[in-house]
Amino acid sequence: AIELNVSCPNVEQGGMIFGNDAAALAEVTRACRRATRLPLWVKLSPNVTDITETARAAEGEGADGLSLVNTFLGMAVDVDRRRPVLTRVSGGLSGPAIRPMAVWLTWQVAQAVKIPLIGMGGIVEARDALEFILAGASAVQVGTANFIRPDAALGVVRGLESYLEKHGIASITELIGALDTGASR
Repeated sequence: AIELNVSCPNVEQGGMIFGNDAAALAEVTRACRRATRLPLWVKLSPNVTDITETARAAEGEGADGLSLVNTFLGMAVDVDRRRPVLTRVSGGLSGPAIRPMAVWLTWQVAQAVKIPLIGMGGIVEARDALEFILAGASAVQVGTANFIRPDAALGVVRGLESYLEKHGIASITELIGALDTGASR
């Protein structure tokens, strides 16, 4: 599989032009789809007004799945020097702080497209992964937590297995998109 990262905020022009513009994202996805028969996943930027627009654009041009979300733009200031901490002024914020926003965006996209989603953003333990799965993700990625604890992903997997056993659930697939929002009550 190929993951098309059109949204990295940590490099000059870092794909932002593609990741924030549904038409440009569609064009890039279309070109990549023509170039390969491999499964094509598009990694979406959270730094957009309506993430469902970019999600639909990628799906419409042949993406097999979507990865969401990439890092949120952020900035830190050294108040003593009165300068940005990062050389490029801003950079990508990841880790537990972004999880509630990433889960929300995953849920929105799950309502808008029919292709599989990989959820990511602040997953440290199984319960975090379950939030994404209940919101509609078919799979999850563990990123930042691996820098703190190299066995973080293993802990997530073991925690998921324990949760399934405790709740008598035969397969994790039973939980994909199973969030009860109370809307039908």
